[in-house]
Amino acid sequence: MFAILYRWKLKPGTEETFRDAWKAMTETIKAKYGTGGSRLHRTDDGDFVAYAVWPQREQWDAAGKLPSTNPEASARMRACIEQSLPSTPLEVLDDLLGGLP
Repeated sequence: MFAILYRWKLKPGTEETFRDAWKAMTETIKAKYGTGGSRLHRTDDGDFVAYAVWPQREQWDAAGKLPSTNPEASARMRACIEQSLPSTPLEVLDDLLGGLP
């Protein structure tokens, strides 16, 4: 398993638009590539952070070289982003993430 961490600073007032577009992008990526999906978070300083889980890093690398699975949602996300910080590849060593009771 491979994970990737993303972090964005959004333009004020675009949070809901970004969230809707992020959901649409995640759903189409998950359907096309069989990923484990993604989770979106907001930090205390207002940044948005997401991590996505892929079966293999090579699959993520290959997908990044292909056209977007959802160009419309991708464009909506980009329109909301003030600054995109560098993504962080993560090697999964142990996975104890589960649902809450």
